[in-house]
Amino acid sequence: MITVGTAAPDFKLTTLTAEGPKYLTLSEHKGQSHVLLLFVPMAFTGKCTEELCAISNGMNDYTALGCKVIGISGDNPFAQDVWAKKENITIPLASDYDHSVTKAYGIAYDSFLPEKNLGQAGVPKRSAFIVDKAGIVQYAESNDSPGVLPNFDAIKAKLAELG
Repeated sequence: MITVGTAAPDFKLTTLTAEGPKYLTLSEHKGQSHVLLLFVPMAFTGKCTEELCAISNGMNDYTALGCKVIGISGDNPFAQDVWAKKENITIPLASDYDHSVTKAYGIAYDSFLPEKNLGQAGVPKRSAFIVDKAGIVQYAESNDSPGVLPNFDAIKAKLAELG
């Protein structure tokens, strides 16, 4: 897994917007805002829905801390869009369909684990990274168990510290 103090790998992932598909990059936020990257294993699953709905409902907290939030999963963008509309997920969802970003961040399940990843090797472990305005990782957390949510109190504390 990438560590605190390292440059965050940039990415160019597809997201669906009201205007249609577009690319979303990490570098477009450089110099403008901190970014919280939330990797989730799969759309339409209980914990992933719980996590991203909670973030969507509490987005004002992150905006007040000068932070943009991006959700990333290995699902295709059309599935992500249906999921977001069904569950009122309002944060941008980026499709890492080929799992290249998940691999770059070092958080992929690398084997067939039906109890953890429904047998889908390559999907991301539930993970959170804060990338500061300079593109440096300031917080890194990855959980082997998909049922364990990131420590959002620690994330907010780090964002407050970054100012």
